[in-house]
Formats: sequence, C-alpha cells, structure tokens
Amino acid sequence: MKTRDWLNFWFLGLIWGTSFLWIKIAVADVSPAVLVSFRAFFGAGGLGIAILAARRAGGFWQTLRRHWFDFTFMGLFNIAVPWILISWAEQFIDSGLAAVLNSTMPLFTIIIAPIFILDDRITLPKVVGLVIGFLGVVVLLSPDLIGGSSSNLLGQAGMMLAALSYAVSSVYARRKGAEINPEMLSMMQFATGTIFATAFSLIAGGSFGFPKLPMTWVALLWLGLLGSALAYIIYFSMLKRIGPTRMSTVTYIPPMIGMLLGALFLGEQITWISILGALLILSGILIVNMQRKATPIPVSK
Repeated sequence: MKTRDWLNFWFLGLIWGTSFLWIKIAVADVSPAVLVSFRAFFGAGGLGIAILAARRAGGFWQTLRRHWFDFTFMGLFNIAVPWILISWAEQFIDSGLAAVLNSTMPLFTIIIAPIFILDDRITLPKVVGLVIGFLGVVVLLSPDLIGGSSSNLLGQAGMMLAALSYAVSSVYARRKGAEINPEMLSMMQFATGTIFATAFSLIAGGSFGFPKLPMTWVALLWLGLLGSALAYIIYFSMLKRIGPTRMSTVTYIPPMIGMLLGALFLGEQITWISILGALLILSGILIVNMQRKATPIPVSK
C-alpha cells in the first residue's frame, strides 16, 4: 500500500477501535435495533450534508435507478444485519470476546473473495498473515478471555454471523460498487440500513424507544458521524484500490487500539502478553499487504 493508504488504514482502525465501547454504552439504554437505526440515520444524514456541501449530488437519481438493488443488498448485509447482531451479542458476551470473534471477518473474506474477484487470489503470504494476525488478537485479549465469565453460545454465534455478513458485503462492494463514488455508496446503504433496522425494531418490539440518557446520544452521534459516515468513506475508497482481503485486516487493529487507550487514559498496564499480541497483529498485517514484485517477462533476441 502507498503511504496515504497506510495512514488512512490506521486512522480507520483508530476510529473503529472505540466502537465496541460506544456500543456497550448505548445498548444499556436502547435496544440493538434502535441503536442501529439511529447510527445509520446519523451516518446517512452526515454524508448527505457533505455531498450537498461539496455539490456532488449530480446524477443522484440515475445512480439510484441503476444501483437500487446494490444499495439494498449492502444496507441489509453491511449495515442492518451485522450491526444488529453485534449490538445484540454484546448484551451477552464480553467486549473482548466480541472483538476476537469480529476479527474472524478476514478469514471469511479470504475464502469468499477469490470465488468472485479474480485479482484477489488466495496466496501463502495472505493465509499466513491472516492467521498470524488473528492469533495476535487472541493473544492480546487472552487475559480478558481467561478471566471472563461469558460463555453464551448464541451471543458468540451472533458475532460470527456478523463477521460473515461483513465479509460477504465487502466482496460484493468490491465487485459491484467500483463505479459508485464512496460517499454515495456509503450514504445509500446507511439509508436502506435505517429502513431495515427501524422495521425490525417495530416488528420485534412493537415500539420505537428513543434514548433517555445524554451519554447515549453522544455514543450514537460518534458511531453515526465518525464510526460510520467518515469511516465508510475511507473504507470504500480504499476497498477499490487494495481489495477486500487486505482491507479486512483493519479488523485486527481495534483490540490493539483498545489496549493503548486503556494504558493512556485508564492507567492499565501493558504486559508482555499485550506486546506479543500487538507484534503478531502488526506482523500479520504487514505480511498480508506485502507486494510481490512482478516477474519480468524475458524478451527473445
């Protein structure tokens, strides 16, 4: 990756590194479906304002008519389904375990991507890098996993299904969304995701409960404007350039960011296990993103 891509990659990991904390705060006040509805709504609204301010709304209706199914598919499988599953699962399992299970997304991606994308083949460096990175996440969070009491199998299954849904939608976006600008692609899937999540909330709960606590509104605004609107612009713009398998390794970063934030602001100790886990994560990301030099074609004389 180029220097700009690396900077965006780590910035995206930093934004998403706080998401599990904000989700944990929000689900204490609202249901998972309501959380997703507000998060997607704020994400769509923020992007809509940005698109209008930049005067990039030209051709909106033509794009909508041509890609309505793509927006619907991604709103369902990249927004509504995984966000509801993650928010629901975090009511039953620890955030550390949720982060580990979310990190299986690259493993799903490397299996699915080569079937639909010819230039994202399975290679030995990719497999080795993804496995090393995942082991790094497990090692990094092993103290929480060993000390935690959560063993809810349904919560774990929900996280795994969310990771699979992310992988499927990532491959789909790389294949179908290449001609759509990242702002439009993000805004429209947030809009359709809002519809799906709101409908699910009304069907499942019978009413739509608004947040009661000020901190919940802060969490929803953070998740919607930064963790969704800004983050997805970066994500989809990079997805076109580096492909879904490489891009999926960004899910290895949030646990490491959580460790650093805990040390900086909560006085938590960084142990040798934490350092080992972080080194494995960094090694895995670097191995997956190594560029192979093209083999020169011999010219006959």
